[in-house]
Amino acid sequence: MAGIFERLSLIFKSKANKTLDKYEDPRETLDYSYQKQVELLQKVRRGVADVATSRKRVELQANQLTQEMDKLTVAAQRSLGAGREDLAREALTRKSGLQGQLDDLKTQHDALAEEEEKLVRASTRLQAKVEAFRTKKETIKAQYSAAEAQTRVNDAFSGLSEEMGDVGRAIERAEDKTQQMQARAGAVDELLASGALEDPSGSYKDDITRELDQMASASGVENELAAMKNQLGIAGGPAGSAPPAVGTAATQPLPQLDEGDSAPKQGGQ
Repeated sequence: MAGIFERLSLIFKSKANKTLDKYEDPRETLDYSYQKQVELLQKVRRGVADVATSRKRVELQANQLTQEMDKLTVAAQRSLGAGREDLAREALTRKSGLQGQLDDLKTQHDALAEEEEKLVRASTRLQAKVEAFRTKKETIKAQYSAAEAQTRVNDAFSGLSEEMGDVGRAIERAEDKTQQMQARAGAVDELLASGALEDPSGSYKDDITRELDQMASASGVENELAAMKNQLGIAGGPAGSAPPAVGTAATQPLPQLDEGDSAPKQGGQ
């Protein structure tokens, strides 16, 4: 059972790690790491400031003790001058006690100064590392963004290539169909022109038939026009025809009839 649970745990962790890798953005991770380093640097700087504050406080206390010791020295001198040796001894005793406190403060001051110096050096090194990490972070982010953009462009080109392949095949099919339709139409025209295929509507005529029909139509028009001219006695009729001569029967006056006669008189009778 323990082995099964270990395997299940390993499988779950590997699946979770793979899922996290899928949704993890390295740029966000780098920004988060940089933010944490900046926070750490700020903590170190606050530590330096705290140590410096403590050192300054010790210096102030040491200055106050030094001033009190100076006052006690002056008081001892005045007491001796006034013949009060006991007061001078008391003043010097107090001064000796303050000297012990001053020595302790100096020891604390030296320790704080040393600690402050260490923290300053650590802060300087950490700041340099943070700045170097920031520069590297921005470089990596720029490279990642460029690689991501290039990947998107490549994916777009891949999709466009596939789509253009489909379009190319569609164009080829359209061209094949167009050629087939053109060939079929040309074949039908040739069959109609040769007479092998009759036009059911009767509207289709080949070139020779159309030319003969035009010649027959023109000849019929000319014949009809010549006949009309002949009837009207207009010159320029058909060949061999001439207008009637003067003095012919067509132009002689009609015979006169006598009263009571039913037939015309011939020859002056």
